[in-house]
Amino acid sequence: MSEFPSISGKTLLKVLKKLNFEVLRVKGSHHFLKHKDGRCTTVPVHKNENIGIGLLLKILKDCDISKQELQKML
Repeated sequence: MSEFPSISGKTLLKVLKKLNFEVLRVKGSHHFLKHKDGRCTTVPVHKNENIGIGLLLKILKDCDISKQELQKML
């Protein structure tokens, strides 16, 4: 079992916006986000689907966010 539950793309977008990431553009269901300091990532937002653990870890790595920091924001 994973350390934290899987979350939807919509929920992850809300968390990243709280961390000062802004949506640059949206292409289909993919939201491209960037932080003022240059960190950037892409978050897929699909209806009724959660983000897989591998993709979530990649997004956290791209954004330089720890698992613990994500859990606090949820």
